[in-house]
Amino acid sequence: MGLAKLHEGEWLQPDPDLEARAAGFAAYPEGIQLSPQGEAPGAELAAMLCLSGSLPEAARAHHEDMCLLTLRPGDKQYRLVGAAVAWPSDWTPADKLGLPLRALHAPIQGYEEQLASGVDNFMGKLKPDAIYGRCNWFVAATGKPRWVAEPPERAFAHVTPENAGETLFVRSERQTLRRLPQTGAILFTVGVYVAPFGQLSQPNRQRLAAAVASLVEGEGDRRGTGAYAGALIGYANRREETS
Repeated sequence: MGLAKLHEGEWLQPDPDLEARAAGFAAYPEGIQLSPQGEAPGAELAAMLCLSGSLPEAARAHHEDMCLLTLRPGDKQYRLVGAAVAWPSDWTPADKLGLPLRALHAPIQGYEEQLASGVDNFMGKLKPDAIYGRCNWFVAATGKPRWVAEPPERAFAHVTPENAGETLFVRSERQTLRRLPQTGAILFTVGVYVAPFGQLSQPNRQRLAAAVASLVEGEGDRRGTGAYAGALIGYANRREETS
């Protein structure tokens, strides 16, 4: 899972752009989905952050998109019961509300075989005083914070090794998990950061090029790497030669 333990002060970005958050939710109101089972955890989260209201108010006041998961009596998997997501990475909260974890992650190649049992065990044992974080990444053909993927052959048709620094965008997701102490719900946050590939440092460009080259079969297809990998790796190598 690639998780690292975080201190409280490392949990959420301290200086969010609230105008950008408001604009994001105004442009994508369907990003807010809250089931009846999410009401109490949402209110607990808002109070924990010294806010009135519920999950939407918490997410509007912070940089991070926020999701709530709970375990129903008799269930073995946590389910998504609330989402306040202004900047999703190619997913629709309304389509995912109510689904258990394994169904939520079904599109991810290898999740069921390699990660599902470990994730379920981790979620079951997570303590309220612990915060964990990890990072995820995507390569997109747009710098917009809300990303809806197009067919790769169309989205990346204009990308070449010469212009990849300006036409490819790296989406970095800083994800955290913590349990709410009263309701026992688990809060999943996603902080999205987007930058042109060319703005990364050369060591990070090389690391990303190596990661793209090593994606497992199937997951690479899901991410559309076949349509941009050659241009991204070619750009990184050209910059390495001239640095």
